[in-house]
Amino acid sequence: MRTLGAVDQSTASRIMPQPSAVYSKGATTEASPRRKASVSANWPTVPVTATSASKGQSARSTGTTSGDGSFDIDGGSGTLAYYGGLGKGFGERRTLLSGDGVQLGKSEAFFGRHVLVPRHGVAVCINAFNFPVWGFAEKAACALLAGMPVIVKPATSTAWLTERAIEILIEKNILPEGALQLVVGSTGDLLDRLGPQDVLAFTGSAATANSLRNRPNLFEESVRTNVEADSLNAATLGPDVSPGSPAWELFVRDVVREMTQKSGQKCTAVRRILAPRERIAEVEAALAAALGKVVTGNPVGPATTMGPLATSQQLRDSVAGVAALGREARLVTGNGQRIDGNGSPQGKGYFLAPTLLRADDARSARAIHEREVFAPVATLLPYDGAPADAAAIVGLGGGTLVGSVYTDDAAWLGDFFAVAATTTGRPLRRRMRAMSSSTGVMPSRASTVNTRRSASSIACMIWARMAATRSSVESGSKPPVSTAVPCQRSNATVP
Repeated sequence: MRTLGAVDQSTASRIMPQPSAVYSKGATTEASPRRKASVSANWPTVPVTATSASKGQSARSTGTTSGDGSFDIDGGSGTLAYYGGLGKGFGERRTLLSGDGVQLGKSEAFFGRHVLVPRHGVAVCINAFNFPVWGFAEKAACALLAGMPVIVKPATSTAWLTERAIEILIEKNILPEGALQLVVGSTGDLLDRLGPQDVLAFTGSAATANSLRNRPNLFEESVRTNVEADSLNAATLGPDVSPGSPAWELFVRDVVREMTQKSGQKCTAVRRILAPRERIAEVEAALAAALGKVVTGNPVGPATTMGPLATSQQLRDSVAGVAALGREARLVTGNGQRIDGNGSPQGKGYFLAPTLLRADDARSARAIHEREVFAPVATLLPYDGAPADAAAIVGLGGGTLVGSVYTDDAAWLGDFFAVAATTTGRPLRRRMRAMSSSTGVMPSRASTVNTRRSASSIACMIWARMAATRSSVESGSKPPVSTAVPCQRSNATVP
């Protein structure tokens, strides 16, 4: 365990007038929403930047290309800067009003209104391997804004980059001592020390999430626990979109990017692609052609457009996952096995080519709707053209983080969303008229810093309110069989 500082009494007295205990059991320290004012006053516009050194470290640690490394680092920095800016507008406020007041009785004498107040605890943020900077930043930013100290626990395999980002923040001296702490490796009995004022936020596999939530202390102490786990996100092509049209080209570009960015190791990556049955062959051909142009190889190579998977365990899980999907679908592109990467020594590297499968009976398939392969892997599925059929197939995934639909038919869209939105955390309509304000199958992480679980899943929970549904587990799905989060140190290019 490595701890970057500890909140001492002198620090606490500077950032809060009314101290409260961080832990209800064990060692105690102090924190308060007044922290946000002192932090925000000195918060830089860009706390961490994607320099050539940091992108090189990202390539060595996680196997990312330069663009994918910037995606993670700049995304995390932008999130920190955004919430730092929000803090400047809060001033000395210790509460926030939520919504309008409501008259609860016959007269205004019985009147109610929601007020958000900070929790008097610590935020423990357990992050996945795929976004070592953005993953911790989006959780920590909300917690710090709410006046809570943060303990960051990154996935061990890519913790090197997380450690460097946190060291930069500590070196800038923009946080009170001990407000941001890092644990690499085992957390010991940390989770058994959490109490009712504390928060546990987890991103990773459903299997790990279930093991965390089954810990007796979390039940006994009513610890607020938020999970983002596996998600079989879907991209749906409307029947009004014809080949060669601008909307068609947008659909193909979006799907290919969402399959291959970060080598498919994104919680919001497209895993299922729905197209009208009469268009399925044309969609298959268009996607196969576009995926065939992707150059998989050494992430620092100038010709490479997609790097390797992060660890050997990810590669093994992905190969096994493609085999499971292959029992219900046929391969269109890729071979489902490790390949040699462009610019990498023969036999070295955890490379998997973009892999597209096709299943002709979407409703009878099971693994396709239950098992997420955390890699550049997606399955093409037909539907009969009706919005009800498309929405029902999307719903077979049991609940997803995000989903997208490509159509200009408002009536069709309304019927689709009426059903599909019940199992989709953030549905997005994509059309040519909206291109200037949205850039991805989800509202792309590059298009906004207030993304995914940043505001809804973490901030609301820290402000003493549970978040809206965000993960497959929270939205009522059965947790799919998932890839394990590896614990070995990664050398993604040369194992």
